[in-house]
Amino acid sequence: MSKAPNIITSDPLLSPYSYIIERRFKKAQNKIRELCGTEDKLVDFANGHHYYGLHRDENFWYMREYAPNATAIYMIGDFNDWCELPEYELVRINHHGDWQRTLPLSALQHGQQYKLSIHWKGGQGLRIPSYTRVAIQDDKTKLFAAQVWYPHTLYKWEAPKIKKVEYPIIYEAHVGMATEEERVGTFREFADNCLPNIAKGGYNTIQLMAIQEHPYYGSFGYHVSNFFAVSSRFGTPDDLKYLIDKAHQLGIAVIMDLVHSHSVKNTEEGLGEFDGSKGLYFHVDHRREHVAWDSLCFDYGKRQVLHFLLSNCKYWIEEYNFDGFRFDGITSMLYYNHGLESNFVNYDMYYDGNQDEDAIVYLTLANCLIHHLKPEAIVVAEDMSGMPGLAAPFDKWGIGFDYRLAMGIPDYWIKIIKELSDEQWRVGDIYYQLTNKRDEEKTISYAESHDQALVGDQTIIFRLIKDAMYTKMSKDIESLDVDRGIALHKLIRLITLACSGGGYLNFMGNEFGHPEWIDFPRQGNGWSYLYARRQWSLRDNQLLRYHFLSDFDREMIKVIKDNDAFENHYAHKIHENADNQILAFIRKNLVFIFNFNPSKAINNYPIEIEGGEYELVLNSDSKKFGGFSSVKDNQIFYTTPLVFENRRKALAIQVYVPPRVVIVLRKKEN
Repeated sequence: MSKAPNIITSDPLLSPYSYIIERRFKKAQNKIRELCGTEDKLVDFANGHHYYGLHRDENFWYMREYAPNATAIYMIGDFNDWCELPEYELVRINHHGDWQRTLPLSALQHGQQYKLSIHWKGGQGLRIPSYTRVAIQDDKTKLFAAQVWYPHTLYKWEAPKIKKVEYPIIYEAHVGMATEEERVGTFREFADNCLPNIAKGGYNTIQLMAIQEHPYYGSFGYHVSNFFAVSSRFGTPDDLKYLIDKAHQLGIAVIMDLVHSHSVKNTEEGLGEFDGSKGLYFHVDHRREHVAWDSLCFDYGKRQVLHFLLSNCKYWIEEYNFDGFRFDGITSMLYYNHGLESNFVNYDMYYDGNQDEDAIVYLTLANCLIHHLKPEAIVVAEDMSGMPGLAAPFDKWGIGFDYRLAMGIPDYWIKIIKELSDEQWRVGDIYYQLTNKRDEEKTISYAESHDQALVGDQTIIFRLIKDAMYTKMSKDIESLDVDRGIALHKLIRLITLACSGGGYLNFMGNEFGHPEWIDFPRQGNGWSYLYARRQWSLRDNQLLRYHFLSDFDREMIKVIKDNDAFENHYAHKIHENADNQILAFIRKNLVFIFNFNPSKAINNYPIEIEGGEYELVLNSDSKKFGGFSSVKDNQIFYTTPLVFENRRKALAIQVYVPPRVVIVLRKKEN
């Protein structure tokens, strides 16, 4: 047995499973050696996109495809009336299953559409090439076809290389629904109209959803058909580059919501039975279908799958300058049962044989590759199981993600809002839930994401205010429900941000309490776009209260960033009073004092603290944030000696803490 690395030494409870952790580590090492010799050579292995698909040099076009079960392949398109012609027939070039066709430059033109007609023993089908970079949908037939994409002028990047984001404050966004109009928004509209506001809000990272092509718009981009293709609904590849370029000019990193956890079952658009066989990319046994998601599961033990997916990681960084990824559906990949109906209450559940070690190896290799290509990359795992080592470096026997999404936090907020009265909220439990994480990992905290905004669920603001969202958000209308909702919305978001252990995330529009759920066009709603948009005008309307939440969101992020409050990844609790529902903690030089009590205001409330002078830098009760100005802005607090219980003397500040208010103080330097 090798010397125990940090993942085990930092958590003695992992010791009984050290042999399993080591086995997984060595399996990843062996797979690297098997594929390419050394970890550095992964970059050379992941080059499928440079070989397969449609390419061009000065003299010829080259069409290459991997289809070992095929007996014949034809390139058909609007350049040959969609007919199988000998001059467009691909030829098998080796025993591995590679096919190729060389064509003169005059044979194809930029913008033309095409498919592959693939024959196999006993059948034939139309397919989109597995490495196609553009797939467009016919407005009438709704069928997809690949598109020749070789514009005369290549996109010229303008922004300088972006610096590593040490503490990502992420704006999760869907380009299609980012317009207020009842239609699909575009990359360029998002770049020109949304990015400036995101930058103004203080966010330093955007997470783009639904980038990979997907046949059904309402899938939110999570049922991918063409893994190398930019979704044409939102624009061209150059349009996406324009968006990323503009984000970089604003100092904003761009990460992509990458779906490698499953694929659509579609055959003509996707990889389902690409060459007539079921096992080209996916399992062929009972593991083939993800029943809950109605999709197909990759077989991560196959060399061609590793080659395809690792090349995909490299492609999006190399071609589009993405700054990293949020890997979707990690829990589903890690476990044979996809984590369904598992509560993960003990460590046995991470090491009991239900884990797909081929998937673990793939994720490890993907992280090694991404960080070799781009050391400053941000790679986030969407995992709800809490797998130890998921966000630990590979050399510490971890899987190598930079961050894990703290998926339990939004569930916790939903639980206490639904099940507890305001008087029953326990500040000690809130603090524990928001700061509880593994020592070796960094997490992305969030109060809610797109998941909570979908039909069938509710956003935090809607849970708090309910139908009053539609009738009582005017500043001229008094409403206790609205007052409560706005106050708690501010407290919930700030304490989630202030307690976060690595980064923070907000979904597009939730920062101002967007009143509508998300429902994409479908038969059940008459194919309406009414709820697949964002009503930015509500935020900008000074007669309504929505802007209070947006203004507070912007200011709380500014306070955090201006004071480098997250240089240390841990908050330090200094005060907790369960009866009064008052909590105070420190992050660097900032002091956060929360009063979650719905009715009790306390004057001259003592908070024991290091001696010095403290200035008020953020006040949720300020009139400019929709509060009542019970706490005066711009106050200075001085520590004085006070006598506490058991006649103990200590330095403290004395503050006024109204109900449902948070104040943030900054210690002034001598």
